[in-house]
Amino acid sequence: MEDLDLKALFGGAYAGRCVLVTGHSGFKGSWLVLWLRALGARVAGLSLAPADGPSHHLLLGGADGPWTDLRDARAVDAALHAFAPEIVFHLAAQPLVRASYRDPVDTFATNVTGLIHLLEAVRRCGSVGAVVNATTDKCYRNDEPSAGGPGRPGPQGIAGFGEDDPLGGHDPYSASKACAEIVSACWRASFLGARDGAPPVALATARAGNVIGGGDWSEDRLVPDLVRAAIAGTPCRLRNPASVRPWQHVLEPLAGYLALGRALLESPATVAGAYNFGPSSEGHATVGEVVSGFAAHWPALRVERDAGPHPHEAAVLRLDCTRARAGLGWRPVWDTATTLARTARWYRRWHEQGAVDSAADLHAYVADARAAGLAWTGSPSRAPVAA
Repeated sequence: MEDLDLKALFGGAYAGRCVLVTGHSGFKGSWLVLWLRALGARVAGLSLAPADGPSHHLLLGGADGPWTDLRDARAVDAALHAFAPEIVFHLAAQPLVRASYRDPVDTFATNVTGLIHLLEAVRRCGSVGAVVNATTDKCYRNDEPSAGGPGRPGPQGIAGFGEDDPLGGHDPYSASKACAEIVSACWRASFLGARDGAPPVALATARAGNVIGGGDWSEDRLVPDLVRAAIAGTPCRLRNPASVRPWQHVLEPLAGYLALGRALLESPATVAGAYNFGPSSEGHATVGEVVSGFAAHWPALRVERDAGPHPHEAAVLRLDCTRARAGLGWRPVWDTATTLARTARWYRRWHEQGAVDSAADLHAYVADARAAGLAWTGSPSRAPVAA
């Protein structure tokens, strides 16, 4: 598939447009930059430097700096005014639950105060017309064991959390992201609708489930831990093999973010708000099921149970994505088996041959989405896949 074909995706909304991605050096951010550049956008990034070790951002040819800390309000303001973006995708965060227990102050400083610095810079930057703030599915108040929203049935008939369910968070990371949702709603209502001499800014939040795919080397995440264990020839220690999560390839929520960004630019009054992006029902799987599926493509992988003790993490988490399906024409493309096969293949080819298959995965994903008739590809619409 040629780049020219990709530029027509999402109605050509990103071709030639100035786009800022915060967290562009991270796992999800680097994939978004790859896609935006294929769409013909002019992309700038605002991020901390990648952690030591392999970096998907650098493997894709990203620049080694300069780096900007969201906690530095003046630097954030200067970065926005220097680039003058038309739309901002905010992905920068301290994204790890266990790290938030170790350093809650930094987690809130980055995920809440850093967001406020960004929104204040947006407020003063007249070029910005839209912001997509990526939060998390963990922003919901999770009253286990049902973990499907207030008053909903248990795991056998669960609908999943909907965007209007109460926010909350047991761990500092989840709580910080619930705060980020509240901050976003506050700035949308109080400041971004009326700016001195500048058009209003449309702001939406995007709550995605667990994402996997090639190029993630974060600590305390399942797939990177599996990869490190397989490469080292040591067992991967599983904390909670029975925990249920909404697993999806990283390209799935990114397609949602891009569809949401386009809609904010074109119909800001009707689109601003919160959206879930998660898999169909079969994608809500246990950690153990994901490990078994991954191991089928990497036989060297061995696992063992880590009995703990461990900090609290939710046992069950499911999402209701009706709003994104109905309002944005978005729906998942790859099932769990395809997602695991693509992810394992990416890491094995990188480890064994030094290959980076990210562009190939992007093209394959778009081809499959087009074959399925998803609206953002420009293909004729087909009946939606059952959730």
